[in-house]
This record gives sequence, structure tokens and C-alpha cells, in this order.
Amino acid sequence: MKIRVDDITDSQVIALIGQHLRSMEDYSPAASIHALDLDNLRRSNITFWTVWEEDELLGCGALKDLGDGHGEVKSMRTATAHLRKGVARYVLQHIVAEAQRRGYHRLSLETGSNEAFDPAKKLYASFGFECCRPFANYKEDPYSVFMTMEL
Repeated sequence: MKIRVDDITDSQVIALIGQHLRSMEDYSPAASIHALDLDNLRRSNITFWTVWEEDELLGCGALKDLGDGHGEVKSMRTATAHLRKGVARYVLQHIVAEAQRRGYHRLSLETGSNEAFDPAKKLYASFGFECCRPFANYKEDPYSVFMTMEL
């Protein structure tokens, strides 16, 4: 597996982000979906990575700089054909290490509350993320779970 900063122009990457956005609609109403579209993933305060094996996309993830030493994990997604192969763990390890390298003191995230998100919540908890109140511009939402960890 190789991870790289991505400019989000490859058709495989665009398709994976599209799949990610569509799958959110299966579990949350539109007002409760906080996944980023392509334009928002290209903002200057976001670093977006993809994971590859040869020419095959395995997954992606992003780190959003919230300012004041606080980062947010965004757009964690594993390609369906590569679920349960350690891709998400690999991406999250990279994001946490990058946040530490940048000197962030806190890393947070928002994920879904539906049981479909249980594997993601277990992964985040295994890294030391704990449930917390909404952060940044988020509001309480029954479709969201907020998690954070000190670095």
C-alpha cells in the first residue's frame, strides 16, 4: 500500500468520493450529511490522501485544519473491494501522524450514529478517540457522533 497526497482528478478517486457521498444518503437526511464534495476537498485547509496498490485505488482520507492546533479527520473511505484489509487503519495512522507532525494538539471527527458506522467508530476508538460534544461549526444531531483525541 502506498499513500500519497492527491489532487482529486483521477477518475477512480472521483468515483470513490461519489460513492462515499451517495452512501451517506442511505443513513442520514441531507441536513445531517457532513461529507465533503470534490470542491470542498480541494480547499487550501484540507490535505487529501489516497491509498494505492499498483494502479488500483484502495481508499482515501483527509485532514482539515480547523486552526488553533485542531485538526479534523474527513472523508475516510475504503473501496468496497478492499474492505477489512486494513486500508482504513493505514489511512488513519497516516492522518494521526501528520497531525502530530504539524504540532496539532487535538484531532476530532464526525461520523454517523447508525449501526452501519459501528466499524468506523470501533476503529476510531482503537486509536484513542472518545465521544465528545460537537466541535467547530457542528451542532447536536441524532445522526452524528462526534469524537476527539488529544495528541
